Amino acid sequence: MATPSAAAPQSGSARLPPRWFIRTAWVVHRAIYNITGGRLGLRPPSSKVWGMMRLHTIGRRSGAPRAAIVAYVEDGPNLVTMAMNGWGDPPPAWWLNLLARPTASVDLPGERRDVIAREAQGAERERLWEVFRSLEGGDDLDALASRRSRETPLVILEPAPGTR
Repeated sequence: MATPSAAAPQSGSARLPPRWFIRTAWVVHRAIYNITGGRLGLRPPSSKVWGMMRLHTIGRRSGAPRAAIVAYVEDGPNLVTMAMNGWGDPPPAWWLNLLARPTASVDLPGERRDVIAREAQGAERERLWEVFRSLEGGDDLDALASRRSRETPLVILEPAPGTR
């Protein structure tokens, strides 16, 4: 089953909160993580809900360290996330940074891991999309994705050589 990529929302599609609300939620989430020294704000995935991890990249233009908290699922030794920007059309900066330099690190509950990013393609992408669809809230995934003019990249973070 191909994933939707049409720009216009379909009738009966999921409603998004206003952009200001999404941005405020991101700010609050980062603040909770920072204030608690990382004790709160991350969680492992389960069979019903995705996890939350902190992704560390290097800015493609600035060369400065960057961090973003993103949702993820586990796929064997790999971590998988969706490159979305609050369902807005432009790709998130962290994904553009990974395209320029695929080496990164992630903070998971209780550990830090070095990873190498790549985009899922073909049957692998379809399989992983279905994993996200099977999770809590995933029934709206196709409707939300249809709001974008491009396909939502699924990013696979593989353990860096010599780790894990």
